[in-house]
Amino acid sequence: MLKPHTEAPSSLTINLSGPEGNAFVLLGTARNLARQHRLDPEPILQEMMAGDYAHLVRTLDRHFGHCLVLIEPPGGLA
Repeated sequence: MLKPHTEAPSSLTINLSGPEGNAFVLLGTARNLARQHRLDPEPILQEMMAGDYAHLVRTLDRHFGHCLVLIEPPGGLA
């Protein structure tokens, strides 16, 4: 289960149940956030793709949880 976030109103919110929760969209989001933070996106993307969907989401949260809120589906990720 993802940790609860108490973020500023300017944070990005992603509902993982909706179309923005698609793995390819999440990878694109990670790429954009990495560039915005002047990070090389490739290692992050490789890490995200190294496992299943739950791993992808946890990795995204670990790297960018400070600037986005991930809303988990009612049944969880797996």
